[in-house]
Amino acid sequence: MLRRIVIVGGGSAGWMTAGLIAAEHRSLQVTLIESPDVAPIGVGEGTWPSMRDTLRRIGVSESDFFRECDASFKQGSRFNRWVDGGDADCYFHPFSLPQGYGDVNLPEHWQARHPQIPFADLVSYQHHLCVNGRAPKQVVTPEYAAVANYGYHLDAGKFGVFLRKHCLEQLGVHYVPDHVDAINSHADGDIASLQTRQHGALEGELFIDCTGMQSLLLGKHYGIQLIPQQHVLYNDSALAVQIPYPDEHYPIASQTSSTAQSAGWIWDIGLPSRRGVGHVYASTYISDDQAEAELRAYIIQTGGPADIPQPRKLSFQPGYREQFWHRNCVAIGLSAGFIEPLEASALAIVEMSAAMVSDDLPASRAAMDIVAKRFNQAFTYRWERVIDFLKLHYVLSRRRDTAYWRDNTASEAVPERLRELLTLWQHRAPSRSDFYRIEEVFPSASYQYILYGMGFRSDFSRAPKPQEAAMADNYFQEAAAITRKMLGALPDNRALINHIKLHGLQKI
Repeated sequence: MLRRIVIVGGGSAGWMTAGLIAAEHRSLQVTLIESPDVAPIGVGEGTWPSMRDTLRRIGVSESDFFRECDASFKQGSRFNRWVDGGDADCYFHPFSLPQGYGDVNLPEHWQARHPQIPFADLVSYQHHLCVNGRAPKQVVTPEYAAVANYGYHLDAGKFGVFLRKHCLEQLGVHYVPDHVDAINSHADGDIASLQTRQHGALEGELFIDCTGMQSLLLGKHYGIQLIPQQHVLYNDSALAVQIPYPDEHYPIASQTSSTAQSAGWIWDIGLPSRRGVGHVYASTYISDDQAEAELRAYIIQTGGPADIPQPRKLSFQPGYREQFWHRNCVAIGLSAGFIEPLEASALAIVEMSAAMVSDDLPASRAAMDIVAKRFNQAFTYRWERVIDFLKLHYVLSRRRDTAYWRDNTASEAVPERLRELLTLWQHRAPSRSDFYRIEEVFPSASYQYILYGMGFRSDFSRAPKPQEAAMADNYFQEAAAITRKMLGALPDNRALINHIKLHGLQKI
């Protein structure tokens, strides 16, 4: 019988997992062990809209979350210089679905009737909200409710502290700040307990590895190997830095900006107190010094100071584990795998992992093997789909100015499943039938935004029916009408965040 769960490692992954399980399984004893000497890796994070549901399940106040995590709204991503590298090269991947999505083939009618308008601009209102600095909700909109779909930008370090406080004060999680010196096993190979330096052996029936890239339990103890992905996604390094605003009234961007560079890309995340900026790059194509020079040049070009702190260097091996759940141990977060942070997939995978563990928590040891098999199948699929989606951004680029961009578009660097989909999409748009799982990381609408934002054109094999064309035009007009309405009704992004900090949002 499952009675005790031991989580090793804190940070966003550990405390989010602890919070979800403790909030929904009050009869279980949840213990989290965290080394007092290991700092979290997070340098500023973006989330998907799913985080709203995760925080609600854990039971935290959205108002408190904004106040304590230096959080802001995220309504999607903006991609600069990915298509051809020019200064005017820009497109959006908004969080809101296209108007009329699923009712009519929007890409077909956009391409036939309005090809001069960027796809996202025509089918969605959200790009216009971002460009005009609008928040995705109003002062009177309750916590976690949305006028326009949104996720968050947040300070990852503060987020972990915020979740820890809630878990300890409200959910009864047992916290052990200590080092794990040894792993004690049962005769059958299951983990029996973790030997800590000051608190002795901590026993459990299920152990969750949130120890980051060291993967102390799944990787080191059980020897579950990483499946490398650097042959598909080349980036393996990052430089991160925090940039102050010129003044306290400076606009807060409500989208993550990704600006392509010679051998990678630069993220730009707006928090209420600062910007988080970083350069993700491939070390085989560019030196650390060159990457830092590009980062500094970008900061100056975007209004930042010439004198910035020394960027923090991060190195990683892109890949994911052969298994994520082995015997009575499951890995969540960086211990399960890591790839570049394009499209904020890391926290989304953590959320999905923690939710599946909580939802399918096995009642017995025999049931655990069944749950583990299902978990491994689900997350192998999800990791593969994330890699396909990220690679889509590169393979569609027309940039040929460096070896990095030329190599990224080579057919041998494209996963077979993605190659097959691109062949299908030459004659039809991405559809729900291409991504059939109930909980896909990225829906077909996201593929449409990237595909057509990057300049891809489908040679649709059938002539559009007149009644469908009229329906599509109605949806295009509806998106424009909603845009006008929202621009007039929604507040400035910083103004709403300041209101939340002072007065909070209405509880649902």
